[in-house]
Amino acid sequence: MLGDVELPGAREVSASPLPARLRTAAARLLLPTVLALSCAVQAAGAFLPSVPLLAGATAVGLAADFALHRWQRNLAAALGKLHATVFVRQVVRDLLMVAGLVVIEDQDYEKKYLSLVCGLLVFYALHFACQAVAILVRRTRTLPVVTRNIDASPLRLSPAPPALLMQRSGQRLLLFSLPSTAGLLTDASGGSAWWAAAGIAVSAACAAVALGMLLLRLRPGHKPVTSDQALEWLESWLAEYRPTVGMYFSGGTSSAYQANMWLEPLARLEGRPLIVLRERFMVRKIASTDIPIVCLPKVADLMRLEHSTLKTLIHPSNSGKTSQVLRIPTIKHAFVNHGESDKLSSCNPYAKAYDEVWVAGPAARERYALANVGVDDRDVVEIGRPQLDAIAPYAGAPTGPYTTVLYAPTWEGWDGNPGNTSVIEAGENIVRALLADPGVRLLYKPHPLTGSVEPRAAAANTRIQEMIRAANVVRAAEHPAERPAPAAAAELVRRTAELDRLTTSAFRKSADDTERMLLQSVPEPGRAAAVAAATASWEAAYWASFPAWEHLIITEARPTVYACFNVADLLVSDVSSVISDYLESEKPYAVANTSGLAEQDFRDTFPTVRAGAVLAPDALGIPALLESVRHPEQDAYAEARTELKLHLLGPSDPPSVVRFNEAARALSTEAEEHRAGMSVRTLAAIPTQRDAGSPLDSEPLKG
Repeated sequence: MLGDVELPGAREVSASPLPARLRTAAARLLLPTVLALSCAVQAAGAFLPSVPLLAGATAVGLAADFALHRWQRNLAAALGKLHATVFVRQVVRDLLMVAGLVVIEDQDYEKKYLSLVCGLLVFYALHFACQAVAILVRRTRTLPVVTRNIDASPLRLSPAPPALLMQRSGQRLLLFSLPSTAGLLTDASGGSAWWAAAGIAVSAACAAVALGMLLLRLRPGHKPVTSDQALEWLESWLAEYRPTVGMYFSGGTSSAYQANMWLEPLARLEGRPLIVLRERFMVRKIASTDIPIVCLPKVADLMRLEHSTLKTLIHPSNSGKTSQVLRIPTIKHAFVNHGESDKLSSCNPYAKAYDEVWVAGPAARERYALANVGVDDRDVVEIGRPQLDAIAPYAGAPTGPYTTVLYAPTWEGWDGNPGNTSVIEAGENIVRALLADPGVRLLYKPHPLTGSVEPRAAAANTRIQEMIRAANVVRAAEHPAERPAPAAAAELVRRTAELDRLTTSAFRKSADDTERMLLQSVPEPGRAAAVAAATASWEAAYWASFPAWEHLIITEARPTVYACFNVADLLVSDVSSVISDYLESEKPYAVANTSGLAEQDFRDTFPTVRAGAVLAPDALGIPALLESVRHPEQDAYAEARTELKLHLLGPSDPPSVVRFNEAARALSTEAEEHRAGMSVRTLAAIPTQRDAGSPLDSEPLKG
């Protein structure tokens, strides 16, 4: 439903993944095979000659090419790398048609068909010209800065040309060649050569019209400002807005969640916040927010922030481009991470590059001290986790007929450590044991990066989802009448539409960054509060749309893992930040031990485990764990969870939001003092090495 889960019986569960993979591979190769065969049959029809073979093969080949560009664009690009581009394929089809006409006529019609070939060459030339101008238009529309929530109208932004003209040259060629192909087929079927000439003329006219439409975009006043003008506008906007604190983020397509978790805390800070991105696609990945967003892909343009009023930047993650912004001396930088756990990634040596490291509580401070990676304890600031305010506290044992268990494993990581994720060695056993209990309702929410490095993790994740779907089929048969009323599904659809309207912009498929900048200007007043209310209503409608017994597979961004926390009675996870965040609720949790360590060694090595149950890879401890959740008097870790929460997340008074704001204010003050010192040194006119007559200026370089 809505891309989050599949309803019982919606998809047949395969007994083995191998046949499914074979079917998928066969489906992927179907269109290229049809293209190759159609070309061979077309050649046979041209030289036999056989009009039915020639016409049929041409039509099939053209249809297969359309289908390839519609449903298998990656495969079309792969064929292009083999020099079997769509242009080559279309030229071969056209030339075989002309060759077939020559053979069919069986007379000396070389001059007549030479004119048809010349007409086709004109059509091809117009196609190439159209492609060249499309590249020029795309370059004029590619500005050095991409923005959201900023009025960028001074940049002379305009809607993008149709995607057929700008982005889909292959589809454009196939579509425009339809009249010429139809004319040639009519001629081959016994019609006049004028049909072929007319068809080619129509194709050329279509290409000429497309070329003219693109040329109009290059007229003065009909294209955006130049790159220099865009950067000048950015500097003037920064001077007017006067940002004080911001978030810097760079990453891949699947990493946006790391930044999104800090949007609300950033918006609640004092001052004027700003989000600085480096990848153009990331502007679309950032969730709904009213904070102004600026994307500066080039390092030289990023350096312009040095002359802005920006004082502090927080960093949710490390990336290769982080070092570039750290060069700006007028800005102070704080590493906030996107989650804290006992894994080595939570005390990365790169953290010493920042001015300060903001952590949740004393546990992280101790972690950096023990890791001895060069982070000075004086630079570690405890701020709590300001995004955890929405997590509901523990309310006792489950009251309904089902115990809701959230299984949220982390991903395999970059180092291949078998203890990173439980999906490979224990995931299926955990899920099997949970599904075996008739009183369990399972929520399965794997990490977004699961399977991105280790194929075994991807395969195990697929098998786990198939197990859950199969279990839902059985439960649906056992509870045929226990389905939510149709009104519940209708309510979810309505709430989804409302939330989408507030959080996403209705872009055309052909919209480019320039058009999105035009549409995503200053948000309406009160939108943030409206989004919060719509999100709460959507979550309520989402859970109400499923029967209480149904297991759910949650792989989309909505509902968030925090929303899953609030409906779960028990969490099963790995050594990850999910455990630390879940402790805000003080609900029971369990950690899978796939590290190969003995249980006590596992607890000693990973402090976040000490207030939860430990599950071996065989998951035999699941029944006893469920009993302790249903009967709190058997819960041996209740007091330990309260103590561990304080150790991991810090005190609740003052609230984390207050401590976060105080840390930002203090670091901004340091930035102001540093700027003042820089001004004093500049006024003092301290001579540089060159001004002082360095020996390097007079001696020639050796070597």
